[in-house]
Amino acid sequence: SSEVLEAIENVIQGVLQSLAQKKAPVLTVANRADWRNIEFKDSVGLQMIPGCATKQIRSDCPQSARRFALMLKILSMIYKMVQSNTYATKRDIYYSDTLLFGSQSVVDQIINDISCMLKIPRRSLHVLSTTKGFVAGNLSYTEEDGTKVNCTCSATAVTVPSNVQGIKNLTSHAKFILIVEKDATFQRLLDDDFFNKVSPCIMITGRGIPDLNTRLLVRKLWDSFQIPIFTLMDADPHGVEIMCVYKYGSVSMSFEAHHLTVPSVKWLGLLPSDLKRLNICKDALIPFTKQDENKLASIQRRPYIACQPLWKKELEIMAASKLKAEIQVLTSVSSDYLSRVYLPNKLQFGGWL
Repeated sequence: SSEVLEAIENVIQGVLQSLAQKKAPVLTVANRADWRNIEFKDSVGLQMIPGCATKQIRSDCPQSARRFALMLKILSMIYKMVQSNTYATKRDIYYSDTLLFGSQSVVDQIINDISCMLKIPRRSLHVLSTTKGFVAGNLSYTEEDGTKVNCTCSATAVTVPSNVQGIKNLTSHAKFILIVEKDATFQRLLDDDFFNKVSPCIMITGRGIPDLNTRLLVRKLWDSFQIPIFTLMDADPHGVEIMCVYKYGSVSMSFEAHHLTVPSVKWLGLLPSDLKRLNICKDALIPFTKQDENKLASIQRRPYIACQPLWKKELEIMAASKLKAEIQVLTSVSSDYLSRVYLPNKLQFGGWL
């Protein structure tokens, strides 16, 4: 915490020095949205390059003066929380003054900018994300406050903890981890008691694009158990994008890649080639929108696809057919086909990429 306080004090000192010299204070932040600031490294994923392009948030410029003020406001809130060893969610910060901040996304962006500017992970700033992910299966752990959580005996899923760094005593006999894109599929597998039937496993869903805590938990489980991690996604550009976030990270959070990515993640399904192999009826597939085409083209250009020839092939099949499929399409074969046939066969015979 002394490191965090010192980093904030250095920023404020810079502001005061500028004022003393009768200059307009400026905050310098790395440009997180620029692909030119990102390099791809096989072992880490997408990470920010040292000495990357920065942008200035000036106090004397009408376009950025408000943002400058909000950054100082949130820095002061973080400083107080670190000093008093208290925590707040991004939502708490927004609701402390909704008129001032205007929207939740403004708060989210500023907190990520601050984390990047100070080169300090968000958890160390005492800011927690609101969790939307679920975990179930062969796993138990102790939360930071001493609460014991057992995901094994629960018929319903457990919410991903809001302070993943604080959990300890993780124990599991799981043979693999299955990341499921959507909540509906996750609940279906839960109802079918999937994580006990095939072999003990841990199931996780970020319910769409994963929040920070879900990504942190996947990484923590990987560090703790070093067991295979498989993804079950829709066969569409959006599903591929979500899988890439777990595996290689995102551009906007590339400054924290080391804590968030798991480059060993495997694509289990739903593969575009599966649709032909399983004779899925064309009527059950959904035609691409223009947005899908653009999204797929942008994924195909990304640096990590070049080192994944088998993924590249699957994306080419998807691009050629201009058709996409949700995981639920497997119910057109039979209602429990996913948990009874598809997943067990894939896991037994190595049907992943």
